[in-house]
Amino acid sequence: RLRQDWRRLGVAAVVWDAAVVLCAYLEMGGVDLRDRSVIELGAGTGLLGIVATLLGARVTITDRAVALELLESNVQANLPPELRPRAVVKELTWGKDLGNFPPGTFDFILGADIVYLEETFEELLQTLEHLCSEQAVILLSCRIRYERDHKFLRMLRGPFSVHEVHYDSSKDVHIYKAQRGSPKDDL
Repeated sequence: RLRQDWRRLGVAAVVWDAAVVLCAYLEMGGVDLRDRSVIELGAGTGLLGIVATLLGARVTITDRAVALELLESNVQANLPPELRPRAVVKELTWGKDLGNFPPGTFDFILGADIVYLEETFEELLQTLEHLCSEQAVILLSCRIRYERDHKFLRMLRGPFSVHEVHYDSSKDVHIYKAQRGSPKDDL
């Protein structure tokens, strides 16, 4: 029942395979979201945030201002009334609105197919660093299409320990887990 408004919103109005794969990964139960604080970056249609809410999380679903109306209507249409208070839609332009988001308050930071515009990489990394506490887990799902995608993963490996936790070969989507700390912590 997710509304998609491609003509007006472009890529923000499409449910991408990376969102579907990350939703399935969360639904498989490897990550317990019950009563956890979650933020979704670049939510687009909001599928991932909606699923996280259905799995028991308190979710802040974010995107740029242009996408918020569609996002809000999808949340209203796809969450039962009793769960709607657990999902808050908020504007977040990476690197810009960080004062509206207290640092370190989220247990999980989720993003599906948000690594594609190289000119946003610095702001995305700055946003992840701001939001991420010592214990927070970042889960990013994406296709690796271009060398620039590898460049972002290298940038992410500066402040974070990063490793692949899932690969869906049918959709060619990778899920990466990032946390503060050094690679030695992965052993």
